[in-house]
This record gives sequence, C-alpha cells and structure tokens, in this order.
Amino acid sequence: MIMKRISSLFLISLLSGATTLGAYKLFIESKNNSDSIVTLASNNPTRTVGYSGQGVDFTEAAENAVHTVVHVKNVSVRTISNPIMEFFYGARGGQQQEQIGTGSGVIISEDGYIVTNNHVIKDATELEVTLNNNKSYKAKLIGTDSKMDIALLKINSDEKLPYTTFADSDQVKVGEWVLAVGNPYNLNSTVTAGIVSAKARNLENNGLQSFIQTDAAVNPGNSGGALVNTRGELIGINTMISSPTGSYAGYSFAIPSNITRKIIEDIMEFGGVQRGILGIEGNELNSKVSEELGVKDTEGFYINKITKNSGAEKAGLHKGDIVKKIDSQKINTYAELTGYINTKRPNDKVVVTFIRDGETKSTSVTLIKNDSFTTEFKGLELENIDATDKKKFKIDYGVRIKDINNENLEPYRSQLKGSIILSVDNVKATDLETISKFLNNKDEKQSVSIQMINGIGQIIQIII
Repeated sequence: MIMKRISSLFLISLLSGATTLGAYKLFIESKNNSDSIVTLASNNPTRTVGYSGQGVDFTEAAENAVHTVVHVKNVSVRTISNPIMEFFYGARGGQQQEQIGTGSGVIISEDGYIVTNNHVIKDATELEVTLNNNKSYKAKLIGTDSKMDIALLKINSDEKLPYTTFADSDQVKVGEWVLAVGNPYNLNSTVTAGIVSAKARNLENNGLQSFIQTDAAVNPGNSGGALVNTRGELIGINTMISSPTGSYAGYSFAIPSNITRKIIEDIMEFGGVQRGILGIEGNELNSKVSEELGVKDTEGFYINKITKNSGAEKAGLHKGDIVKKIDSQKINTYAELTGYINTKRPNDKVVVTFIRDGETKSTSVTLIKNDSFTTEFKGLELENIDATDKKKFKIDYGVRIKDINNENLEPYRSQLKGSIILSVDNVKATDLETISKFLNNKDEKQSVSIQMINGIGQIIQIII
C-alpha cells in the first residue's frame, strides 16, 4: 500500500530509524578512527574561511571539490499500460519503458564510497557513476536513509580516488561564503558561490530535517552534490531547492555534514540508521505560544509531556521545563533541537540545559532507542510496527495497538489489541512520528475515526 507520505513530526522522542536497502555490516579500514570511512577536516586549519567578500579566493576550494564530485545516472524501468489495447485485444502486463535520471554524488573515501541523495537513486535498477576525469563505473547501493534523503554507493576503481574531507557543520556561520558543486542539467563540474543564509531550516514543519540554507545557485542535477567552505571542506550535501518553477529561484538547502557523516557510519556499522530518543514532547517557543503557555521566554523548547521510561524521565526533566541548550548547541527552534539529536545514537549521553521556575539547571540524559518508544491516545497505547507485521499483513506502514488502558474499551480488548491502525480521520498512520503530531493536536474529548487491520487481516473502521 503506497500512499503519499505525510510528514507531521512533532515529538523529539519520535526520531525513528530509516529504511536500509543494503543492510549488511562491513568491516572498515579507517582513515581517522576505527569506526568511520569519512575523513575529518583539521581542527586547526591553515587557511581561514572567508566571511567577507573582499579578498576571498574560491579557486583552491573549487579545484579541490570538483574532483570529488561525480555524476550519478539512475536507470529504472516502469511498466506503461494501454487501457484501450487491453480492452480491445486483451493485452496484459503493459510495456516496459526505461527511464534515466541524473544527479550528483560526493566521493568520501579513496576506495570508492560515494554519498548522494536517496531521491537521486530511488527505484534504480542500474546505477552508473562518472568521475570528473570522465571515467565511468557501475555503482552498488550500500544503504539509504529515506527520512534524511541520504544514500551510500560504492564503486570499484583500480586507482585511489580523490575524496572530500568533512568539516564540522555545527561550526558553520550564517554569512559564511560557500560553494555548491554538482552537475545541473548534465553540465559536469559546475561551481556556484553564495553565502550561508540560515541554519536549522525545516521546510515541512516535521521537525526531522535541519537544513543549511544558502543562496548559491542549485538546479536539477545538483542533488547529491557538495556544499563546501572556502577551504574545499564538505559542510553539506545539496538536496533541494525552494522554487515555484523547479529551478533556482533564490535559495537552496543542504543536509549538514555532521548528520550525513553519522548516517554513513550507521549504515556501514549497523546496516541501518540508529537514532536516539530524548523523550520529550512539546512546542518551540515564540511570542504567541509563550503567551498561551504563560511563560516569559520566547526562545527554546517547552516540554509539555515526558515519555515514559525515557532518558528524559530518568534524568528528572518535567513538564514545563524549557530546553535552552543541548551540550554546547543553543536551542532556539525545534529544528535546532532535532538536528542535533539526529547526530546522536542510542545510549549516547547529552547534557540538557533548561529553565525551571526561572532557574537555569542542567542534567545528563541518556538517549534510548526508538523501538522502545510508545505513545498513548484515548487509552490506546501505540507502537511502531515491525518487519513481521509488514510481512504478515502485506503493508509498509501503520502503528500497532500495543495495549488498552481505557476501561470503556476493555470489552473490545481481544479485537483491538494487536490490530494495526492505518489511518486516523483519514490521516495516514505512516508511523508514530506522523500519527503522534496529529493526535497531539486533537482534544481527548473529540471523537476520531480509525481505520485498522485486525488480527485476521480484515480492514475495519471504528469511531472512538
């Protein structure tokens, strides 16, 4: 059952793991440490990144970057049916038609690992990578993170390849000069310049993405290419543009290098992305929200619910606390909070600085794994479905009713427990991330219409 994705993330505690197409563990020969194939930029660079337009020389950065950016060709096959032919002649199966898509990628290791966007390689039956020297190679898909739109490829070359180094994207400054390198409209090795316009942008209000926004020109074909600083170090993977026409119209967006690096390392080590859960729900503050909540602060993240058995609960965070900082990352928006947590794994510890009753406090929180998380609405305790559920019911989305904590529903426990919710008030229950935002905005007194699959595979509709 494939439906349009509904992005409605509202809870930091619902940062779920992403899909993986090449889920297997590889043993890695490290460049910097035993856990990573990526190379980090020096903490003590000899060349200062430029913030002013005067005296900034882009030539060295461009020369370094163009050799690490590749052209990615995606060959896919789709079936086209002809209803008229089928009606008159009984033709079946349709006609197979080959489609070719193109994008960019960035070499991250000398032995041929390449990072690109998931949407660049989606549904590919064949992948081909062309280097800046015009040599072409067949590419193998290692793994993907569809939620963050990252994919990892591998090519086998008989020579060592030029590769990018990863800068610390948390240190990127608004106003800093950057270069976007890619292959727009099949024009190889195109370099455009701009500045960082903003950080921690979330275009869909789903709280998961945390883009670097820039005014460097990015067009179709640039997806998966590099956003680099004036030293030629990778600070982001170009992924989308904001435009009414589909072409460059002022702003483009890149996935920060710190998030990209973490996803790559997870795919290589675990075969899938490992995301930790802080365990808080709430709102980012602004004047209107603060007035409604009766608080003075207009910046930060207001906690209105703590997840049971989460690290936040064990660390003593309460409803009404206002998160101001996580480790050294200042938290003014929800995207800043989620963007930082996206770089962490289960069992990582973070220091949360918050305000309670006008007093600034700090506590250490241990992140837990997403599959430990549940949410509750109208006495229904919900959890994400697993691979067994997907196979059994032949579905690729939904949330399971884990338990019943509503005495009015107790007579229906046997019918409801274990059932899979597909939608609530016609909102697709993609996962807990999606459905929790929707339910969070519903009054407990309001009735809801729920479509679900029961234990014997029947699709039923109920109103609670």
